[in-house]
Amino acid sequence: MGLEVESRPSDSPYIERVWRSTSHDVSRMTSIAAAHWDLVFWQHRGQVNVAVLGPESKASQALVPEDATFFGILFSLGTSMPHLPISGLVDGSAEIPDATRESFWLKGSSWRLPDYDNAEAFVRRMVREGVVERDPLVAAALDDASPDVSERTLQRRFVAATGLTRGAIRQIDRARRAAVLIQEGVPIQDVIHRLGYFDQPHLARSLTRYIGRTATRLRDRDPAEPLSLLYKT
Repeated sequence: MGLEVESRPSDSPYIERVWRSTSHDVSRMTSIAAAHWDLVFWQHRGQVNVAVLGPESKASQALVPEDATFFGILFSLGTSMPHLPISGLVDGSAEIPDATRESFWLKGSSWRLPDYDNAEAFVRRMVREGVVERDPLVAAALDDASPDVSERTLQRRFVAATGLTRGAIRQIDRARRAAVLIQEGVPIQDVIHRLGYFDQPHLARSLTRYIGRTATRLRDRDPAEPLSLLYKT
């Protein structure tokens, strides 16, 4: 019962993670905040669906179709689709129409449906055909480099490439790290100290906003109310 999720990292600079899941006896989940955007494919009752899911600035409740299979490509920060400006997808999505069991249309071309094992080859084609691109300035800043531009320029490029400010991305990432540590059984005070929260109320507010769970509920996992993809970075 619940939402069974499997994921793996990728060696592609354009991909953060590749994931797949199936749903059984679950009708909704908590979709936690995410700085990355997804290209998601799912099948339900013989119908194939494709959508771009934008970054999520806060946790929310999402419906889950019964007995569905899902596959997604989570793109790295700084990667975007120029024909679908990411700023317009924050807390939203864009459906890609006319999908079949074998192919779908994207930016005027027919594409074979990718799968869990060939996601990298699929994204390489997206790069070659200019469907996705990566801002090297944002990528460098995320690797703790010091780009030779003003802070204002850097913030503008962050919002253009990710849809979120650099500060919001850091807060989301910290809350996700805290949730993983708590699920692993790390004491609350250690989580606060490791991740730089002021105190326990500060951590609690962050978890509520970005994860949609209290520390107690994170420890007492309920398969009837699953979380979306939460992985250790």
